[in-house]
Amino acid sequence: MQDFYNEVIEDETNDVNLREQLDKYVIHWKWFVLSVFLCLVLAVLYLRYTTPSYEASTSILVKDEKKGGMLSELSAFSDLGLGVGSVSNVDNEIEVLKSRTLVESTVKKLNLNINLQVEGNVVDRDIYGRSPIDVYFLNKTELFDESNIVLKLDLLSNETFSLENELVEKVVSENVILSSKKQFRFNEKIVTSIGTLIIGKTAFYNKNNIGKGKSIRIIISPLENVTANFRKRVKVEPVSKTSSVVTVSITDPVQKRAEEFLDNMIQIYNENAAEDKNFISENTSKFISERLQLITQELDGVEQDVESFKKSNRLTDIESEAKLFIEGSNEYDKKGVETEIQLNVVSSLLDFIKKSTNSDLLPTNIITETGEAGGLITSYNQLVLDRNRILKSATTENPSVVKLDQQISALKANVATSLKRMQSNLQIQNRDLKSQENILNSKIGKIPVQERQFRVIARQQKVKEELYLYLLQKREETAISLAATEPNARIIDAAKANKIPVSPKKKVIYLAGFLIGLLIPFGIIYGYDLLDTKIKSRLDLEGKTQIPFIGDIPTSDNSNELIKAESRTSSAEAIRIVRTNLEFMLTNVPEGIAKTIFVTSTFPAEGKTLVSVNLAATFALSGRKVLLIGMDIRNPKFSDYFTVPNFGLTNYLSSNDTDISKYIVKHHEYENFFILPSGVIPPNPAELLMGKNVDRLFETLKKEYDYIIVDTAPVSLVADTLLVAKKADTFVYVMRANVLEKRMISIANTFYKEKKLPNMCLVLNDTDSTKGYGYGYGYGVKKEKKQWYKKIKDIS
Repeated sequence: MQDFYNEVIEDETNDVNLREQLDKYVIHWKWFVLSVFLCLVLAVLYLRYTTPSYEASTSILVKDEKKGGMLSELSAFSDLGLGVGSVSNVDNEIEVLKSRTLVESTVKKLNLNINLQVEGNVVDRDIYGRSPIDVYFLNKTELFDESNIVLKLDLLSNETFSLENELVEKVVSENVILSSKKQFRFNEKIVTSIGTLIIGKTAFYNKNNIGKGKSIRIIISPLENVTANFRKRVKVEPVSKTSSVVTVSITDPVQKRAEEFLDNMIQIYNENAAEDKNFISENTSKFISERLQLITQELDGVEQDVESFKKSNRLTDIESEAKLFIEGSNEYDKKGVETEIQLNVVSSLLDFIKKSTNSDLLPTNIITETGEAGGLITSYNQLVLDRNRILKSATTENPSVVKLDQQISALKANVATSLKRMQSNLQIQNRDLKSQENILNSKIGKIPVQERQFRVIARQQKVKEELYLYLLQKREETAISLAATEPNARIIDAAKANKIPVSPKKKVIYLAGFLIGLLIPFGIIYGYDLLDTKIKSRLDLEGKTQIPFIGDIPTSDNSNELIKAESRTSSAEAIRIVRTNLEFMLTNVPEGIAKTIFVTSTFPAEGKTLVSVNLAATFALSGRKVLLIGMDIRNPKFSDYFTVPNFGLTNYLSSNDTDISKYIVKHHEYENFFILPSGVIPPNPAELLMGKNVDRLFETLKKEYDYIIVDTAPVSLVADTLLVAKKADTFVYVMRANVLEKRMISIANTFYKEKKLPNMCLVLNDTDSTKGYGYGYGYGVKKEKKQWYKKIKDIS
């Protein structure tokens, strides 16, 4: 049961603390409302004058052999070997799409480094896509891409306009418009230091009022800065890890510009990829043409030899004579021809490899034998293409280029080794075929010498013819590849901008304004409360001291006014509560002896005199005989509350007079209120309070009065109070709110623990009852609330 009671008490304490914390902020609700209102107004202004940004996106399908890719446009020519090895890697293509070179090419194509804005009341508006004028440069100089210029254009009539410099960087001449005149006609050539400027009309010139009566700013920005800005806003992301579909998006204040940028960027990307693929085919075609020219010359020579041989020997159909033997050797002869062709092709390819560099591509589709050589050549060409593509935006010292050079050199050696291995195999095969053919030739020994000689010439002719036809076929395949180059990526969804802006988001801005409006006053109040180390209320004492607390006294309208019987102010009610609680502190005092109450504080000006005189007055009003003693003999304050003579306690203590009654005066407004003033300020206050007269004084007074209230000196400054502390039945320790710091509570705790001040209790003075620190003092008394102008009048 006791545990349950403790839990209930703890919960109630937590509730009070939470309510107290909330009250600190709720009392300033007007500031919260004002702050939220101002922040929302700022949010509205921000949304009104901030240019919104829209997101446009497009989806493309990139061919990727690992993820399925897409159906090739050259699938109809797959039997010719076209389209093989043309697939790409999605990760590599994403990096290409984000490359600076591709973005810069798009910016140049659309002239995005030339921006047109119309003058606004607060901010300028971008008029891309609906501008009444068109601006372009001819004969651009080297300074054009580095220029940072702002030109101001005003439409004067349907045929003329004025143009002048508004901003010119040092990178160009100070006079951008070299002509001395400022007025020009549309489509007139204007010679500038960065090129010939031509300004013409667009279809929007007469369809809207853009630019009419307002200036149009022509902003020419450095190409590098514009490229970096667009590249930063471009996002390229795969739809999923298992898909080769890629989403390309960009945010821009103008929807149409974002859509056109993405469409043109994908178009340039496909064109560049097609150029790379055509580069391979063009190199292959060049190689085949050179070989065809050489083979044609050799074939012409062999055919002339055949013609001369037949003419000189008068031969027509020699084979009919050795038909039986020739039929047996035809098979070996055919195989020998094929072997000779392959040896010739391999030899030619090896010669080409020796002369080639890392930027040269190897011919493809000219080796008929299936093996590792064809695959190595395809991989080699892909590495060369990657190297050449990177070199467009990098140097040969780039780590990626160096790494690719190493890979290309290693792969070239592997290709050469593979071709040499193939050459060796073909030579062995050729020797075997010749060996078998020699066996048959030995059986044809009786055939005329002319036949054998003719066969040698005819064989050479056949080899040349077969090689010639083979190269012709490959040249046609290469021509088809050049004519039908497939795109690297297929567009799934064309670029489309979202109609809802991605920034600024209205709901987020309004929510942020609302929250900031709450946080500003909250932070100020919290910071003030955090930095304020003064005691505010009884709550600041809880948990920091074990000294009994008997009440707090709110701030009084007139701090020098004594409590009277008709007083109903909050401070008067608080004094009465303190008086009642003091009765509980004095229960151990025997009847018939005056109850002695000492009042002290840590420092001066904490209100101990105020508490002393009002406690004496309230005890006197209750019908008790009360004596108020001013024992703060160094700094007496009784004269602030009532008129007292300039003699009293010190005069008594410094004399041998035993009659104390002649030093005591009666308060004329109270029946039982007597006062013993402090008297003249002595030069030796501590010695006076240590004398025997003090003991005799209290022995005498305790027999004559019901209550003795003693106003003593502050305990932290002088030792006067400690010298007479043993005479007190209880000590009222006064702390003043908003004056005494919380760390000073330790001084009172020390006196309490060491019992230097007997029967201590605390009173908190000058609290603010309007902030919930009081407890409803003045119950049942209606207090007129003065208007602000009346308060100013009272103060004046």
